[in-house]
Amino acid sequence: MSANPCPCGLGEPFATCCGPLHAGERKAATAEQLMRSRYAAFAVGDAAYLLATWHPSTRPAELDLDPEQRWVRLDVLDRTGGGPFDTEGTVTFRAHYHLHGRAGSLTEHSRFTRADKSWTYVDGDHD
Repeated sequence: MSANPCPCGLGEPFATCCGPLHAGERKAATAEQLMRSRYAAFAVGDAAYLLATWHPSTRPAELDLDPEQRWVRLDVLDRTGGGPFDTEGTVTFRAHYHLHGRAGSLTEHSRFTRADKSWTYVDGDHD
């Protein structure tokens, strides 16, 4: 891990922000923190972390990330629940990317659940 800023957009170094989550050294305290760490995993190409934080009922058997897709910015638009004492939460975000020389964005309303002190991504609605 390096002193590079974390892709999640909070301005902290990756090594102290989402890096410890990806390494399994700690767990996300909120649904938004998990969503941000999952965005960072897309940005750094960590498919194993994405699968590990996906709810078993909706987790795909495998995940192939496109190495040509560069995730460049995350905007959190809204959130409900998802706090340290909640068991469910939602986060709406817009993720900006570049792919094959073109800029694009993905907006998703994501659903999360927490069991045994661990948040997991359940699913989301895209526009």
